[in-house]
Amino acid sequence: MSAAPNTPEHIAIIMDGNGRWAKERGLPRRNGHRAGAESVREAVETCKELGVKYLTLYAFSSENWSRPQSEVDALMVLLDRFLAEKTPELNRQNVRLHTIGNISRLPAKNQKRITKAKEETAQNTDLNLILALSYGAREEITDAVKRIAEQVEGGNLTSDRITKEILSQNLDTAAFPDPDLLVRTSGELRLSNFLLWQLSYAEIVVTKKYWPDFKRADLQAAVEEYSRRHRRFGGL
Repeated sequence: MSAAPNTPEHIAIIMDGNGRWAKERGLPRRNGHRAGAESVREAVETCKELGVKYLTLYAFSSENWSRPQSEVDALMVLLDRFLAEKTPELNRQNVRLHTIGNISRLPAKNQKRITKAKEETAQNTDLNLILALSYGAREEITDAVKRIAEQVEGGNLTSDRITKEILSQNLDTAAFPDPDLLVRTSGELRLSNFLLWQLSYAEIVVTKKYWPDFKRADLQAAVEEYSRRHRRFGGL
């Protein structure tokens, strides 16, 4: 499906509020994460309908490792189950799966499932679904600087040739365009170490809804808000 005029090519979402959603209902936090998985499905379907080509979801941050082990374990089980159940659906919808972040920190079972899902969806072309897992933007930028330093030390690059483009090419997201629109749920007004370099000129839409309550109409409304804005990229 071709996108309508002013539809963002790339949407990034900070999926926030699962825990608070569960707490307000007197439920364990894991129930909030399970409910949030349904919103992921709706977001993917809505992006497909709108003609969005890239959707990046902040699924598990590098800071999330500090949460109680029981919650981390539950999230890893949920991730494994999500990929096992949804990969055939991604194929039916012609959606390709990618990941960014330090995947090597995930349990071996999750790493194997991720690799399998990527391989099985590698030929799909309608929508690129990018899961940020064990991801932190400061770590990503630090690693990019290290890679560039290694190129300079190896004689493959000189310091005077280091540009914004060179740094971008050494980030986890080198294969993707920068997000046009960032959506954050739960009303929080911060980036939380997410795509700090890539979001420099993104339009931002914040909703007070918790992620499990964020549905098709909410994403459509965020895209409509984006379409009304005039992006200046620092100019007039």
